[in-house]
Amino acid sequence: MISRRALLLGGLQVGIAGTLMWRLRDMQLNQAEQFHLLAEENRINLRLLPPVRGLIYDRNGVLVAGNEQNYRAVMKRDDAGDIDLVLDRLSQLIPLSDEDIARARNDMLRNRPFVPVTVAERLSWEEISRIAANAPALPGVTPEMGLSRHYPLDHDMAHVVGYVGPVSERDLADLETPDPVLMIPRFQIGKSGVERVQENRLRGRAGSQRVEVNAVGRVMRELDRVEGSPGGNLHLTIDARLQNYALERLHGHSGAAVVLDVTNGDILALASGPSFNPNLFVRGISTSDFSSLLENEFRPLVNKTVQGLYPPGSTFKMVTALAALEDSVTDGQERVFCPGHMDISGHRFHCWRRGGHGRVNMTSALSESCDVYFYEMAQRCGIDKINAMSTRLGLGVRYELPITSVSAGLNPSREWKQRNRNAAWRVGDTVNASIGQGYVLTSPLQLAVMTARLATNKAVLPRLLRDPTEQAERVAADLDLRPEWLRLIRRGMAETVNDQRGTAYSSRIVGEGQVMAGKTGTSQVFSITRAEREAGIRRQEDLPWNRRNHALFVDFAPMDDPKYAVAVVIEHGGGGSSTAAPIGRDITLAALHDGKVPPLASYPSPQRNRIRAEQEELEERLRQPEALRISRA
Repeated sequence: MISRRALLLGGLQVGIAGTLMWRLRDMQLNQAEQFHLLAEENRINLRLLPPVRGLIYDRNGVLVAGNEQNYRAVMKRDDAGDIDLVLDRLSQLIPLSDEDIARARNDMLRNRPFVPVTVAERLSWEEISRIAANAPALPGVTPEMGLSRHYPLDHDMAHVVGYVGPVSERDLADLETPDPVLMIPRFQIGKSGVERVQENRLRGRAGSQRVEVNAVGRVMRELDRVEGSPGGNLHLTIDARLQNYALERLHGHSGAAVVLDVTNGDILALASGPSFNPNLFVRGISTSDFSSLLENEFRPLVNKTVQGLYPPGSTFKMVTALAALEDSVTDGQERVFCPGHMDISGHRFHCWRRGGHGRVNMTSALSESCDVYFYEMAQRCGIDKINAMSTRLGLGVRYELPITSVSAGLNPSREWKQRNRNAAWRVGDTVNASIGQGYVLTSPLQLAVMTARLATNKAVLPRLLRDPTEQAERVAADLDLRPEWLRLIRRGMAETVNDQRGTAYSSRIVGEGQVMAGKTGTSQVFSITRAEREAGIRRQEDLPWNRRNHALFVDFAPMDDPKYAVAVVIEHGGGGSSTAAPIGRDITLAALHDGKVPPLASYPSPQRNRIRAEQEELEERLRQPEALRISRA
């Protein structure tokens, strides 16, 4: 006998089974097409979310490398079908050159079918709207908004900050385990400067996104998102306003200028001129623009401050002087007679002043830049002592800075010549080295470090990155050079600028508490041949630009309480006193006045009308935003 409870349970089971069968029939017959669409045409995509690149600031918080909104169109090959047809349709909606289309096509064929490729970027809102409105006719094409690198100061920081560009196959080959985000077509990484050396710190960590897309690649919904981590921000030691002034002061020249804070080694300016606009590389530089940079004889792509190597000329004479003092071959007070030349081993070595300087001691030899005096000192102490002192003062050293292409220079020795030239060191090599010629090569940065060490008797080390929360100043080790030796050297440098017989007297500073000590240098690149002399070419100005001497100047200021060290090199500039020293003075004064155009009161009164005209011309060239406008103090 069947109980009521059994009937109730049986009926409930039959009802549930019937409901399930009805639902199954409805799904199979009535909703079959809808579920077929979901199964066949919709799918789940996992997308990497590029991280936000870290920002770069100068020492005062001025943005020198940032990110800006970038509307772009991306395309996936497996959703597009006929990629040529889709690209042709897209080119009718937005500007696409044949080169753009070919590049996008190659990128899609080179990558996996489901990898999105950027077809066009930096689109306007109207252009991105046209793409969205025509989405059904553009399968696989998706409008997106992202971020792109931007350098607001244009040329000023190009050699320091560098620039970013798309990941190349060579970039990937250099990595053992590439970050997956680098596989995104046209993802950009640092190519030079701080951007490249600090890439891992600036890049950040990618996020991920799971989305459901339909047959034409349109996102139906977002299923899941994991945010990445933005890159870290960096603060440089560079003062953007002083950097701007230094670069503009180099206008018209091929050269470099470096400013160091001698108290802690902070690099305040690292200007290499002429410069270039790094934004061109971010956006994709044209062939013509790139060719113009490569073919420019002033080499704008080279960072001359750390990569350029030059014979230091007479700016090296302080090294020879200190080597002689330390070796006790002179007390600095004895006088050496300069007749304008010295005969050594059957060869005549000339002084730059053909008639000679007469009797000079160490101080006057430095201020008047007598070559014969240092020929004599070099023969007494020898190359080993000169090499050791050069290293002690920071020459021939590759400094570990977060920028690319930092050169070590060349501090020659007996061993170096035997190893690299398979020849013994000769006395003539020592004589040439004593005045910064021969094999000696230095960078402008190294000359600035040398000057800072002479000013402080400390082993000052340059730095380019700073922690804005850092409170304690870096303390450099002592050089242990005797104070009486440095007094002689500094006096010679002071008289170079402030004594009427000094080679840089016309570039002196007269402002109270601003007086500087410096040293001029002129390094020979080519000699005037006998044939050229017979043809009437007797002066540097008569030679082609690329055969003229390099002009150099180093200084520190204020003289009695040094704060800044400056080094200037003007390629083929002729004379250090006529070309490099005036630029060095102006940059030194700008450093003393917080990067502003120096006051006329700092210049000798007979020069002020000329200086005023030069400053007005300079101010017309300044191209910085209002925050960096350089105003007259």
